[in-house]
Amino acid sequence: MNLAILKPEIQEFISKNLKIEITKIILKGSPFEDIESKELANQILAKKKSEKKLPTWFSSKNIYYPNKISIEQTSSEITAAFKSKLVTGKSIIDITGGFGVDSFYFSKQFKKVIHCEINSELSTIVKHNYQQLNAKNIETYAINGFDFLKETNDTFDCIYVDPSRRSDVKGKVFLLKDCLPYIPPKIDFFFTKANQILIKVSPILDITNTINELKNVKSVHIVAVHNEVKELLFLLEKNYAESTNIIAVNIGKSKTDEFSFEYQSKESSNFSEPLSYLYEPNSAILKSGGFHQISNKFNVYKLEEHSHLYTSENFIDFPGRAFKIVDILSYDKKKLKKRFSKSKANITTRNFPKTVAQIRKEININDGGTDYLFFTTTANKNLKVIICQKC
Repeated sequence: MNLAILKPEIQEFISKNLKIEITKIILKGSPFEDIESKELANQILAKKKSEKKLPTWFSSKNIYYPNKISIEQTSSEITAAFKSKLVTGKSIIDITGGFGVDSFYFSKQFKKVIHCEINSELSTIVKHNYQQLNAKNIETYAINGFDFLKETNDTFDCIYVDPSRRSDVKGKVFLLKDCLPYIPPKIDFFFTKANQILIKVSPILDITNTINELKNVKSVHIVAVHNEVKELLFLLEKNYAESTNIIAVNIGKSKTDEFSFEYQSKESSNFSEPLSYLYEPNSAILKSGGFHQISNKFNVYKLEEHSHLYTSENFIDFPGRAFKIVDILSYDKKKLKKRFSKSKANITTRNFPKTVAQIRKEININDGGTDYLFFTTTANKNLKVIICQKC
């Protein structure tokens, strides 16, 4: 950590050059003797990435930024604030602290927070930033969080862990065994230190596989922000033996949609051809797999078992996108090309044998406009194009 970066003139330079091309700074060189151009470039890039993701850090004075990868990997303030309210108690330990955004928000709910980060430089940076943010009830330790738990005699109300992808695993990760630390073998030990364990994992992890790998799972929270799934959170409670609750949350600009159901509840949908309105569930619900539960809760019909689109005769305030159906066509490439060629429309496919790119090419239709075309399979197994206007 180069403390020279915190000098007023350098902080001013960083703030004034957030929109400059970084290559210009690197090629021109640093105007400051005690700061390298790469250090300046990193501070500018990291701060710029924080503007929307971490507005509290961005707007605070004398914040020191780590490498931009740490900013990319950290929770956003929106998701950190949400997860901080899922657990309760007086003390919590974050054993995979990172840039410390989650710990900062836990400090608003708990009297004492322990932040463990094995990277000593990052731990030092986090400690400095907490001082700037006036977070006085967080203790930082440059140590492996699991080792800290083994060495301490203290117990906590909750253990928070955010396992990272193993360094030898490439591509997408679907199982906990591909992450570090590997949680399942440690659960019994964790429960000697806390009654609650909150685990954050990548949104691409499979929910069923993860539940099967864990134990005492009380709830699973799928957290989407502006209809993009950002996090999966698994809350474990000591000796919990009842059914797991699945909660799908979509945090929007003006409201937050929340839908919950019991894991593996045996429900079935009623099916129908498209009626007057069409609904597409938000991304959190799609990730949750609660396709029959959403149909029953809102009393809407499913188009087909695998299409995950819903319909009703009367308008429903539905957690997702809602459309007024204008027309319904059978899928016929020649007729569709005659009608839509060189026009604009927003295209979505659900349980359809062709991709959006293939459809655009064969029909010669551009993206945009006010029409929404849903290419899908309906209850009688026919391929249909549902033409809609957004509600």
